[in-house]
Amino acid sequence: MAHTGHSDRHRNRPGGHRSKHGKSSTRRESGTRRPTARRALRREVPSTVALLADERDFTAMRRYASFAFDDHGAYLRQMEGLLKALAAQGVHITVALFDPVAYEEFCADTRLDPDTPASRTRYTAELAAAGGTVTYAGQPIDRLVPRLIGVAEEQATWEYASALLSRAAHRGDCRDDDTARAAFDRAGAALRAVVEAAGPGVHHLVCSVPADGTSLVAVLHADAREAGPPKLAESSALVFRTVLACGFALRSPGGLVLRSIVADTPEAVRGWALHDGWLRPLSEAEVFTAYCTDAETGEPIPPEHGVAYRAGIPLSRPE
Repeated sequence: MAHTGHSDRHRNRPGGHRSKHGKSSTRRESGTRRPTARRALRREVPSTVALLADERDFTAMRRYASFAFDDHGAYLRQMEGLLKALAAQGVHITVALFDPVAYEEFCADTRLDPDTPASRTRYTAELAAAGGTVTYAGQPIDRLVPRLIGVAEEQATWEYASALLSRAAHRGDCRDDDTARAAFDRAGAALRAVVEAAGPGVHHLVCSVPADGTSLVAVLHADAREAGPPKLAESSALVFRTVLACGFALRSPGGLVLRSIVADTPEAVRGWALHDGWLRPLSEAEVFTAYCTDAETGEPIPPEHGVAYRAGIPLSRPE
């Protein structure tokens, strides 16, 4: 779509003349060194590329005359070529999701003409500053796009949950003198308690909290196969804590589900309900019912083969 950072074009300076003794002049030596120095400097300048991952968003951008593409597949192939070319130069590259609606709002707020490459580059720079980017490490475009969409959705969830938590604290909606900060700290304690109780293995956690007419969902992976603290993705852990803190602060009904994979044992699923600002363990029957009931129709669905449905583990609430 657009990218910020260094330009991938440069001009070669003409070489200097040779003296009658067959040696290059000072001007030639200087001209030889300068392009080399510039190539070294280009590796020091990071680059951000904003990508139209969705065909509907791509179609929305075609209304701008300065947008030079008319086929989404060809556009993605060209983008992949650009990413590879930048990577070949040793440049650190991050990729962001280009949102045409947010771009239009950005241009209106900053009084920029949306039908210019310069405006798209400005918007791309704002995306890089806001976060929610994926580092390009040579992955194929068909793997990069789903990851990019997932990161963008995670970023949007965090921003929305943070805003809800902030508004609740400002309006005094947090119950029982529960501040937003206290709820966030308790959410961190609850996350640590769940992962520690799960023990060794690979764990997949999902927290779902209905709030303000929508459903906040956060997903987190924890790798506890080795000695030491479990490995958590920092950004995902932040989103998870924020969503859980919303549920605690607002006393919203919600739940946390843990799926554990341990060597030589069946996959195990456990669950907890958000209750009174903490996590109440579900019984084995409650976990089975939650997993084996269609959320939309209420009809029973078959249990997963090879999955054990177990009761949630009681967790000590911090003082």
